Amino acid sequence: MLQVMTIWTRITEVLSAVGDSVSEALARIVGAPRAKRDPQKSVAFTIGVIALSAKMAKADGVVTPAEISAFKEIFVVRPDELANVARVFNLAKQEVAGYDSYARKIQRLFSDQPDVLEDLVDGLFHIARADGHVGPEELTFLENVVRILGLEARFGCIRSRNLRGQDDDPYAVLGINCEASNSELKAHYRRLVKENHPDRHIAAGMPEEAVSIATKRLARITEAWVQVERERGL
Repeated sequence: MLQVMTIWTRITEVLSAVGDSVSEALARIVGAPRAKRDPQKSVAFTIGVIALSAKMAKADGVVTPAEISAFKEIFVVRPDELANVARVFNLAKQEVAGYDSYARKIQRLFSDQPDVLEDLVDGLFHIARADGHVGPEELTFLENVVRILGLEARFGCIRSRNLRGQDDDPYAVLGINCEASNSELKAHYRRLVKENHPDRHIAAGMPEEAVSIATKRLARITEAWVQVERERGL
């Protein structure tokens, strides 16, 4: 029977080839010649989310079942592949290399694809809020990752679409000034929908197994747009 090569089996192969070093696995992928649509970029993206999640879980000193469940909400993982996910998670927890090392390698790989880097941060936010609260240690961790990824100017927007509150600002979620004209808003929203279509993100290197990240982002953008439409009577 032909065995289907999933992203999880590819990750296992990459790790085995470098002696189970998460940092070295990322370094090898980043340093290799890149094709425009390279499946190894999906491998690196997935390793990056798992490894950074492991480091973030240590930021507040606890790895909870809720965080593990949240991870399975953003990645499609067959039951027989959970051991491969746990392997990466545990290797990253134990590895001496810090989260900044992982983040810098991911930034190099996707330096010309900031939307994919935002996908990664969205995934980390999803895991961080799994227990219903993003603590100060986790938020500091996320801010530092965003800085290393070169997304400082986008942090307010990323945070707004991921952290709900009674004073949610739809303009912050959309990443546009509230004083923008109706025509500017409409053009901006159309551009966001186009830029955040899941197929575009998959083509850029986000694995199909993580498509829910882009889908949830687009849903949040649409929700904010509906709120603005209602408030302005568009």
